[in-house]
Amino acid sequence: MTTLEDAISRSQHRSWLSRIASQQLFWIFIAAIVACLTLSLITDTFASERNLFNVARNFAFVGIIAIGMTAVIASGGIDLSVGSSVVLSAMVISVLMADGMAFWLAAPMALGAALLVGLLNGVLVAYGGMPPFVVTLGTLSAVRSLAMVLSDNKMIWEFGPDHGLLLWVGGGSTLGVPHPLYVLTVVAIVMSLVFKWTRWGQHVYAVGGNEHAALLTGIPVKRLKVSIYMFSAFCAGVAGILMAGWLGSVTTNLGQSMELTVIAAAVIGGAKLAGGEGTAIGAVVGALLIEVIRNSLILLGISTFWQGMFIGTFIIIAVAFDRIRHFRS
Repeated sequence: MTTLEDAISRSQHRSWLSRIASQQLFWIFIAAIVACLTLSLITDTFASERNLFNVARNFAFVGIIAIGMTAVIASGGIDLSVGSSVVLSAMVISVLMADGMAFWLAAPMALGAALLVGLLNGVLVAYGGMPPFVVTLGTLSAVRSLAMVLSDNKMIWEFGPDHGLLLWVGGGSTLGVPHPLYVLTVVAIVMSLVFKWTRWGQHVYAVGGNEHAALLTGIPVKRLKVSIYMFSAFCAGVAGILMAGWLGSVTTNLGQSMELTVIAAAVIGGAKLAGGEGTAIGAVVGALLIEVIRNSLILLGISTFWQGMFIGTFIIIAVAFDRIRHFRS
């Protein structure tokens, strides 16, 4: 009996290991760890306290937005306007604070502006029946133009009476950990629970897996899509506020082309472009790997012009891996 029980236990153990090894997130996490260890050995600066601080802060911005993007992709959509939502949120809070408004009043208004972008995207996609790619490509341009109008296309670097508070929120640290990383941690934990245990999270995957079937089961697909795009814009708005505090100034090119990096982080982390899959933790790990690679290019003296090449290659590899896994199953 003991021998039989041992055999069953070993079989279950191998089955568990095989399931873990088949997960894209597992291999992306391993790749990130290997990259960090390799860079620590071949460079003198990667493992330095200052560089690790910068890596943690920089990947946090991408990770926050990538969690919102994961929800959109898991539902079968795409959001190309997140970079413009970032600059709109940053511009709204900077303009209002420069006019003397307190941070605690300006921040909700900045988030409200980003939410309006998400609301517009969601309504046009869900109720207008327009393709997400076309809608968000249009708002990408329109919203950035609106940010230019708000600032008269000028840099803003004075944030009024609460100038120091904004810099502390976005660029400060507590216990040696940058504040954006705290925000990312909270968002990742909350959304991991939401995706797994709430009706909203399960409906996101159901719509992405088969929208027609989800509609027949009574899921309010249209309202759900609106909420998903609003959540994506909200994450971008939060990142915009944090980035304004980190940089200490806001220009209209903030967040430009950021949507590519964010989509790459979500896809690398396991979000399926066809919909139905994606996790908050996966988005975080994908963002970490991208930032480690970006940082390594700088430390190794490789031109930053190659960054787009690496990000694009990672997207192709991640999608190819997903297709191989699909064919095997």
